[in-house]
Amino acid sequence: MADGQQPVADAAPMPKRNAFTRFLDGVEWLGNLLPHPVTLFAILALGIVLLSGLLGWMGVAVADPRPAGANGVAEDGMIRAVSLMDGDGIRRIFTNLVGNFTSFAPLGVVLVAMLGVGVAEKSGLLSAAVRSMVLGAPKNLVTVAIVFAGIVSNTASEVGYVVLIPLAGAIFYALGRHPLAGMAAAFAGVSGGYSANLLIGTIDPLLAGITQEAARLIDDDYTVVATANWYFMVASTFLITLLGSLVTIFVVEPKLGKYDPALADPTILDDRMMEEVSDTERKGLRWAGLALLGVLAFMALTLIPEWGVLRNPDTGDRIDSPFFDGFVVWILIFFVALGYAYGRAVGTMKTDRDVIDAMAAALSSLGLYIVLVFFAAQFVAFFGWTNLGAITAVTGANFLVETGMTGPSIFFMFILLCALINLSLGSASAQWAVTAPIFVPMLMLVGYSPEVIQAAYRIGDSTTNIITPMMSYFGLILAWATRYKSDLGVGTMIAMMLPYSMAFIVFWSVFFYLWTFVLGLQVGPGSPTFYVTG
Repeated sequence: MADGQQPVADAAPMPKRNAFTRFLDGVEWLGNLLPHPVTLFAILALGIVLLSGLLGWMGVAVADPRPAGANGVAEDGMIRAVSLMDGDGIRRIFTNLVGNFTSFAPLGVVLVAMLGVGVAEKSGLLSAAVRSMVLGAPKNLVTVAIVFAGIVSNTASEVGYVVLIPLAGAIFYALGRHPLAGMAAAFAGVSGGYSANLLIGTIDPLLAGITQEAARLIDDDYTVVATANWYFMVASTFLITLLGSLVTIFVVEPKLGKYDPALADPTILDDRMMEEVSDTERKGLRWAGLALLGVLAFMALTLIPEWGVLRNPDTGDRIDSPFFDGFVVWILIFFVALGYAYGRAVGTMKTDRDVIDAMAAALSSLGLYIVLVFFAAQFVAFFGWTNLGAITAVTGANFLVETGMTGPSIFFMFILLCALINLSLGSASAQWAVTAPIFVPMLMLVGYSPEVIQAAYRIGDSTTNIITPMMSYFGLILAWATRYKSDLGVGTMIAMMLPYSMAFIVFWSVFFYLWTFVLGLQVGPGSPTFYVTG
């Protein structure tokens, strides 16, 4: 061999494709036959309009399970398919098209958060922080940490969707691993494990309130508190962390194979991601650490003292409070403060113009996401207007009632049905508001407590979040992923996340059954397993 000539490595053998991998390949192939996600949402929106016209003409309706006089209940007690093909429907579409787009909940959250993330990224903070954390770390430990961090981030879910998922892609890329596997692990933790956490989040009092109202259809004095499922949530955190890590390591990452950087948007690939952190960068990280202490102190002052300005002004509550309702503002403050402190120390942020340019660059990278959101927002709005989601939920619930099962095994079917309903009615609170008045009284009458019913519902609601485009942040995750694989389609995304969904719903359901009915453990403090009528 001539001097200086590099040996040619033998081509790596293709990994053996087992039956499950071939099944996922089939899901991916079928899914990718679908058009571009933007086109898909446009077609779905048009399809909902046409379908609503047909169902409205047919007079499709179901009995509303909510009590007469409750908010949103029609005078005749029916939920009817609403046509968007008549004059009223067409006028509603035209007058609300812009509002549907601008009021789409994730859009404002993403844009505001990205202003701060852009500063941290442009200053070099994210690159230095990632390299300082992960280089040399055992790869499987990193996977576990990412899934766990995703679950814990549910306390303020925007952090997980807007920050952790793209950061996980960067971490895996820095380690020479497939960045989509890192994003999948984070997505599985943030959204697939939505109802597992060590802390009580903003969704807990919301769901508890809905469950309580449904329970009072049977028992006028029944009370459901925000901590109703806390014990089970804490235990589930470790289960979902284990499952998410194993699926990533043994299923998703091997299927994705070795990453080819040629597939990525060149602007997101940082050649320094495998370099050791320099002395200058360490100095910047120390200044960022001081900024972090300052931000945390400021956060504590607004929440912990009795006079904390961001506590609930009416009740003094710290969870159901402006602090968490406006958590995206803290994301903005956090990244701007840390990014600017780091940038000043290393010389990448010298004037206000540097900060402004960083913010502008971050927003300019969201072009595809903004286009996708426009059409996704129309689809979600049209679907809600037509009542098709509510009709689907009630029909599914009625099917469960007709099965006539009363033993604990009924919860397996209940969880599965909730997971299926979640594919078309993505909001946890909206889905539970419609289905709780059916499920809670029904299962109370056969002897199960509202707290246990709610815990089972949350499993079904969480496990299919990661495979349905109806989930509000699905489009954002898809947009992030296309930066690493520009031709990525909906099929690839669903096939990548499907193993997590399958593992979660099977093992989480079994865990719930063992926890509640075999070991006889409570799902939360003061939460009984059984309800005795009379």
